[in-house]
Amino acid sequence: MTKKLHETPNLDQLESGPWPSFVTGFKRLANDKPMMADLLGQLEHSYQNVKGYWKGGTVTVRGYGGGIIPRFSEVADKFPASSEFHTLRVMPPPGMHYDTDILRKFCDVWDEHGSGLLALHGQSGDMMFQGCTSDNIQAAFDAINELGFDLGGAGPSVRTSMSCVGAARCEHSCFNEAIAHRQVMNSFTDDLHRPALPYKFKFKFSGCPNDCMNSIQRADMAVIGTWRDDIRIKQDEVKKFVQEKGRDYILNNVISRCPTKCIQLNKDDTIEVDNSNCVRCMHCINVMTKALSPGLDRGVSILVGGKRTLKIGDLFGTVLIPFRKLESQKDYDELVELAETIIDFWAENGLEHERLGETIERIGLANFLEGIGVDVDPAMVAQPRSNSFVRMDTWEEEAEKWRQRQAEGSSA
Repeated sequence: MTKKLHETPNLDQLESGPWPSFVTGFKRLANDKPMMADLLGQLEHSYQNVKGYWKGGTVTVRGYGGGIIPRFSEVADKFPASSEFHTLRVMPPPGMHYDTDILRKFCDVWDEHGSGLLALHGQSGDMMFQGCTSDNIQAAFDAINELGFDLGGAGPSVRTSMSCVGAARCEHSCFNEAIAHRQVMNSFTDDLHRPALPYKFKFKFSGCPNDCMNSIQRADMAVIGTWRDDIRIKQDEVKKFVQEKGRDYILNNVISRCPTKCIQLNKDDTIEVDNSNCVRCMHCINVMTKALSPGLDRGVSILVGGKRTLKIGDLFGTVLIPFRKLESQKDYDELVELAETIIDFWAENGLEHERLGETIERIGLANFLEGIGVDVDPAMVAQPRSNSFVRMDTWEEEAEKWRQRQAEGSSA
């Protein structure tokens, strides 16, 4: 069944530039999908009136409390075929690994039950099956579930986690991202499908400090691969690089861009790294990949509280665990246990519609650390003091509290 396309002069302009436009894809789908034809009409209507016409509601599938984003049109009388345009959030595999067979099956399912519009992936990491009516939601999910995939997160819950491709393809990977991702999500599946938290909580796993998952600025709990020994150097490759690029290139694009100035280029075209001052920014390794690589004593750093703007402005994650090995099952169990402790504390103390980072900002990092039973570490300092005055009248009391915590920890 085809439907006559609406006039879309504003949308047509988006096809006039040098880059591919989503409008072209929408028009292609509209040739066979009346829903997409009216979606184009409603979008043009929105552009003309500078107003959005979607509202929420309640739509779900049997046994789930989240994973469906309901969208009902406020101008359904004008565009009836797109009066309902719900989205299914579907959880991807760790590292976003698919084969072509499963991708074709996804497309077949969505051609049959939905609009044909997919997004790989949304900001929360989910595959976004966009455009489905209330009557087709259950059948669409059942077909996706038969392929072995589950709904992702939506609402005030643990959201779908993300992990980079990591060890499968990247030489910088410092831990097994896929295993850590799966261990954590298997432990929090109920919290993902039963929204019962102050707001959303995101895990993200990046294999190295390049942080391809943007976890520092997006994740309530970020697990980032790192190392604590020296950067490995292949001096022969360094010399080849210098011969190919020239000393000026190395000085201007590697040495001078080191944030702590810890790299030195010698007269014989070798380099030295002051590893005690290296902050693992990855710039030199990224530029000179064959010559430099992460050390061998590898593990993870754990940060908490990253988020985009909500009640307060954007927040980067704060270092919680500077370094921890993540290799054995015991290590993974401890990671899950730490996550459970953090979420339980936040669920008990967070305000409604408040992310973890905002809770920490409100109550203070020291109170948060005490609440989850983690000792203070110098690596947690975001910036040095700007005030030279230091109160000393409570030092003995604080030292006694610290000694008591140490004693309790050793007895346990």
